[in-house]
Amino acid sequence: MSFAIAYRMLGSVTEAEDVVQEALLRLHQVLEDGGRIDSPPAFVSTVTTRLAINELRSARARRVSYVGEWLPEPILTDSGEDPAEHAEMADSLSMAMLLVLEILSPERRAVLLLHDVFDYDHAQIAAVIGKSQDNVRQLASRARKHVEQRRPRFETTPAERDQLAARFLAAAENGDLADLEALLAHDVQLTGDGGGKVPALAQSLHGRSVVAQTLAEWARLRARTPGLTWRPVEVNGGAGALILDAHERLLGVMAIEIGGGEVRGVRSVVNPDKLAHLGWPIGDFAALVRGSDS
Repeated sequence: MSFAIAYRMLGSVTEAEDVVQEALLRLHQVLEDGGRIDSPPAFVSTVTTRLAINELRSARARRVSYVGEWLPEPILTDSGEDPAEHAEMADSLSMAMLLVLEILSPERRAVLLLHDVFDYDHAQIAAVIGKSQDNVRQLASRARKHVEQRRPRFETTPAERDQLAARFLAAAENGDLADLEALLAHDVQLTGDGGGKVPALAQSLHGRSVVAQTLAEWARLRARTPGLTWRPVEVNGGAGALILDAHERLLGVMAIEIGGGEVRGVRSVVNPDKLAHLGWPIGDFAALVRGSDS
């Protein structure tokens, strides 16, 4: 549970692992010093949350100077183990929801996640963040209000999601403008995160026409690059794809937000620093783009 909390707090696998490791180290130190801990898992979760709150404050300061759009580090969730035991858990893992959570202060984010996702009661949360129960209720209410105004409201079954994602990937692969426009929501958003390390969109694109045209251009790039493939996978509990080169080295991860029978968002992470944790060899995306332009 500690990693699940930390990742949803920070949107970063690397930072979440560091926070959990520090929490475990503190547990070990307390026990070595002869301290008594009634529930080690609860202790680790509490320390993890507190560390994540502090880390999120400094992480946000770093993101001010981040080059281009910032997206969470993707995780692959189709390993046969369901990453979410119920809908709320899955929703909180999606890239769309992680980005919505970015509007919250670190404390509000922690309170909302602990209460609405991990089923902590107000008394438990008060003990974790060092606030009164009344303060916790206020933080939760305000956080929920902000999130409800922005969170995705479209529900899709896994079968419908996978079918639409397959159609979308086929249309994007072929660069079929008409098919793409038929699948995209009128207010669809396309975002790329290269972190200044590799070429990516400087800012998000909005609207069916411009996104469809951009995806069609990507298809032409793909056609000039033998062996470049998109492999469907589950990303952050939703539809997605790995972008692989001819040697099956990872170039990027695409998360596809689907709702209401339409593709509502496409988020592509190609910053190699955000892909290393996935365990794939990393390809040279920048060199691939330069070669296709020559």
